[in-house]
Amino acid sequence: MNPYLDIVIRSSAVYLFMVIALRIFGKKELSQLNTADVILILLISNSVQNAMVGNNTTLWGGLAAATILFAINFILKKLIFRYKKFSEFMLEKPEILIHNGTLDFKNLGKLDITSDELKEAMREHGVEYFKEVKLAMLEIDGNISIITGENDLKQTHYKRRKNHKDLIQGN
Repeated sequence: MNPYLDIVIRSSAVYLFMVIALRIFGKKELSQLNTADVILILLISNSVQNAMVGNNTTLWGGLAAATILFAINFILKKLIFRYKKFSEFMLEKPEILIHNGTLDFKNLGKLDITSDELKEAMREHGVEYFKEVKLAMLEIDGNISIITGENDLKQTHYKRRKNHKDLIQGN
């Protein structure tokens, strides 16, 4: 077999495995990274490297693996955008966490979101009390959006990670 075709097949299999694993383990994992999660990601990337390229440790082998990963990702995004059924299968729906100040304990339990995590997200949005929250949603990207206010609805969306350029500029 052609060594590059072997890399394409191996890389595709690893990518699809990772997509399925993330789908099974939930969207919360995408944005709520703690130290253990970062370590897990680093170890997974190290463990699947050989599964993707096998004995081929050349620059071209690594570039072939990276190229196929980008290509599969591009194709999946196009399929998700184009086909509603595929999108519904691949992406989870947003989940209500708080509605009119009332916590949805069923959803919080199902999503394994602790009260401490929810309070942290509220503080990040500048909200102190549950009763101030009109709507809190776990979005499909794993972030928590919060809408507050009685008459004047105010939505905040806080991204936990600022990129290095923003930190230097003080944004």
